[in-house]
Amino acid sequence: MSGFAYEIRDIGLAAVGRHRLEWADREMPVVRAIRERFSRERPLEGIRVAACVHVTAESANLARALVSGGARLIMIASNPLSTQDDVAAALVKEFQIPVFALKGEDIETYRRHIHTALETKPQVIIDDGADLVATLVREHASLVPHIIGTTEETTTGVIRLRAMAAQGVLAFPVIAVNDSRTKHLFDNRYGTGQSTWDGILRATNVLIAGKRVVVVGYGMCGRGVAMRARGLGARVIVTEVDPIRAIEAVMDGYEVMPIREAARIGDIFVTVTGNRHVLDRDHLLAMKDGAIVCNAGHFDVEINLEALREIADPPRRIREYVQEYRIRQTGHRILVLAEGRLVNLAAAEGHPPAVMDLSFANQALAVEYLVKHRGTLPPGIHVLPPDIDREIAQLKLQAMGIEIDQLTEEQRQYLASWEHGT
Repeated sequence: MSGFAYEIRDIGLAAVGRHRLEWADREMPVVRAIRERFSRERPLEGIRVAACVHVTAESANLARALVSGGARLIMIASNPLSTQDDVAAALVKEFQIPVFALKGEDIETYRRHIHTALETKPQVIIDDGADLVATLVREHASLVPHIIGTTEETTTGVIRLRAMAAQGVLAFPVIAVNDSRTKHLFDNRYGTGQSTWDGILRATNVLIAGKRVVVVGYGMCGRGVAMRARGLGARVIVTEVDPIRAIEAVMDGYEVMPIREAARIGDIFVTVTGNRHVLDRDHLLAMKDGAIVCNAGHFDVEINLEALREIADPPRRIREYVQEYRIRQTGHRILVLAEGRLVNLAAAEGHPPAVMDLSFANQALAVEYLVKHRGTLPPGIHVLPPDIDREIAQLKLQAMGIEIDQLTEEQRQYLASWEHGT
């Protein structure tokens, strides 16, 4: 290959990667429809786009849609362990998209790739966790005037961006794709719910039925993880800091208790909070022998791995994605999956294409929206207009062969009026 720079594991994997992304494309009819429209209309002609995302078959189809719309795209990984090397090779060889991503890349390489992406002077950024935007603001402030806007895929990234906005350092508009209903209601709940257990099962091959599963956090992702755990026959415990979410978990039929109590009885722990050290030193010390610990939140900060290393012997690698830590004080063994990173992407393939179809439709249309409204959106956090959200849902229903009812004119008038009462 020549003509543009890239950094991937093995270009020889391209044929396998092409098959993988074509398989995903079968389950992504909405993104496919957007790609076909983009090919005709070219709404992103010449726009420089940098995408910091999990490099998977699903995001590859988003990349194809953006390039079909005329975008000049560079793609980097948003997580060192989530890249599918064969897909990265296919994007480079088959679609001539510059990709800088290797599964298992070290943190130095990961950060270097972030700077590589920013050196292209992107006008639009697609981010998953806000690392690209944060680095832009901290270290490449001269590029900020070039930015039309950015999009953010995940809850953790939106939290960071809101903090940036509160501190007055967010000088451009951001579309919080995560906050679209067709994203967080489905990707977070059904995608995370299924793919997290896919990762746990691939990593461990343990029987879930009868196990006490502790779900740390009951947001949309936590709801999905808990729901699928119950479907597998687990006894589910939820821990929360939000009283409203805690009540919801109780009324959904789960046991709710503080993490200090759950730590003593849990068999499998899944963190899905987007916060730091929700499984801390005292919790790890309290866990019983053989407890399995994993993370389905975006960053590897939810489990205090530094504290675990301080209280345990050096870890043994038991299986490909399983490290065993023996606690010196108790002799108990703690099994950490995927180094505390996203277990569904590190040990499995991430969300199914059918659900990422909705998420990446949001991303593609968010980029189009930013370009279309260039210069008119104020700095800060925005969501896609409800009519775009509904358009995505309607396209998905059509692809599924499902029809729904429509309001009659009489019903529309009634909903718009105030005169009618008892």
